[in-house]
Amino acid sequence: MMSESLLCLLTEDLLVRVLHHLHSDADRKSWRLVCKHLNRVESLTRTTIRILRIEFLLALLQKFRNIQELDLSLCPRIDDGAVKVMLSQGSPGWTRGLKRLVLSRATGLGHSGLEQLVRACPLLEAVDVSHCWGFGDREAAAISCGTRLREVNMDKCLGVTDIGLARIAVGCSRLERLSLKWCFEISDLGVDLLCKKCFYLKVLDVSYLKTIDVSRCNCISSSGLISLVSGHVDLVQIGAGYCLSELSGPLVHCLKNLEQLSAIRIDGVRVSDFFLQTIGKNCKFIVELGLSKCIGVTNMGILHLVSGCGSLKILDLTCCRSITDAAISTIADSCPDLVCLRLESCDMVTENCIYHLGSSCLLLEELDLTDCSGINDIALKYLSGCSELVRLKLGLCTNISDIGLSQIAYNCRKMAELDLYRCVYIGDDGLAALASGCKKLMKLNVSYCNRITDKGMEYLSHLGELSELEMRGLSNVTSIGIKAVALSCKRLADLDLKHCEKIDDSGFWALAFYSQNLRQINLSNCNVSDVVLCLMMGNLKRLQDAKLVHLFKVTVKGVELALRACCGRIKKVKLHSSLRFLISPEILDTFQARGCKVRWD
Repeated sequence: MMSESLLCLLTEDLLVRVLHHLHSDADRKSWRLVCKHLNRVESLTRTTIRILRIEFLLALLQKFRNIQELDLSLCPRIDDGAVKVMLSQGSPGWTRGLKRLVLSRATGLGHSGLEQLVRACPLLEAVDVSHCWGFGDREAAAISCGTRLREVNMDKCLGVTDIGLARIAVGCSRLERLSLKWCFEISDLGVDLLCKKCFYLKVLDVSYLKTIDVSRCNCISSSGLISLVSGHVDLVQIGAGYCLSELSGPLVHCLKNLEQLSAIRIDGVRVSDFFLQTIGKNCKFIVELGLSKCIGVTNMGILHLVSGCGSLKILDLTCCRSITDAAISTIADSCPDLVCLRLESCDMVTENCIYHLGSSCLLLEELDLTDCSGINDIALKYLSGCSELVRLKLGLCTNISDIGLSQIAYNCRKMAELDLYRCVYIGDDGLAALASGCKKLMKLNVSYCNRITDKGMEYLSHLGELSELEMRGLSNVTSIGIKAVALSCKRLADLDLKHCEKIDDSGFWALAFYSQNLRQINLSNCNVSDVVLCLMMGNLKRLQDAKLVHLFKVTVKGVELALRACCGRIKKVKLHSSLRFLISPEILDTFQARGCKVRWD
């Protein structure tokens, strides 16, 4: 009563300033509960709403009348009927000030409802319908009714073709940003029309183009990309990964004029030494180059590239199998500012080039050596000179052992992510070194490192920052080891226990009670029982994704009880396909209605 009476003395502008200093939703809620005046002021001044449950939508629209941004991305059940109710029964004029509408994953919405919403918002500037995979040209036409739109996101709207893109190009002439990732039906025709109609685009535009990203757009050819690049000497970034089969001569010629270019990602494209020489000679400001899975990358091409691009910071050579120590040594000596280097499956790389990396690239933060069979303990000793390393991938490097890992652990103390997948000579001593030296480790993959035992798990329990742990197929780890992790690693959010067959109910019980931050868990091929599975699914209140395939001790009834225990909270569940027609249809329908995706293995 005292606080209420005091707040009554404050004018509206002072109450608005009070609200401005309440940053968290919890603080705002507490104040609203004790002060009706603050509650009233917030209803007049709040401009952003994110709806968590659709049944509260009408009440919130009636309360907050001056919203500028409405986020319905967590309401997958919204459909055309719900839109009609929103527009007819919400507070009068709630749409007149709306500038941003987020409908990501609103897969139940159709073109009719979308058009009604867009037409009802005369000031609308941004629409996000990403991941509405059923959307196509009719929905694009509906969006084109927003003549003031400046930003449109249609990522993974799989049905959009050049026809729909043409409607947007013609109807939304003020467009500045357009995202069409994974829209596989877009071709040169649509891109060309977009260039001619949308004069203000900053991502795909005609006059102020800075960035082009047509990655995975299989219908875009070199000629379509040339039409975008030609005449735009200020281009900064080009992304054309898994889009072109090869770089044509005219396209390479166009790149000569892009002196301001700082990033090129052309993963999966056939390249030549001439292309890399062109980049090296003309694009002196390149800091990022993506050549993952590119055919034709040679030592000579890399030599030409780095002779002119000494400022490279990010270089992806994943699966460039012709690269040898000579190329990597040249990169290390020429690019001292290198921060990220990806060499997965470059199996001719050995400790000889790692010596140059460890002595020259002292700023290196990320290195991917996955499946590089030439990497051994000597290489890790050299690499330990890169004390700034944060992310290191050594999966399938079968010639490294605890000795080399100890060198990394003791010298690379900033390590946050480490992948040791199937490094078969890594055991408990290596984990002891990690626990002692890499206190900041957050993500660790030790799957199928079968020398690891419960003692190794005890060492890992000292990593207080650990949030993601993959430990598939650790045949020597029992419930004793997983209990140690559950008791001490309180930040653990993602845990993969697939094929950890020696962990029994006592270990899973410990996870259910002590790992309350778990958001993802893989229990496939584990020996958990009906009762403990139900306990886990009910107790882990933050769980979002669970893989429950081949649980040999769990009955159909046990699966149903576990699903009921987490219904309404969980977003993804993976089950064995044999259960598809055994589980109650009512449970599956309820899961789908509440936005949960059930996957079948």
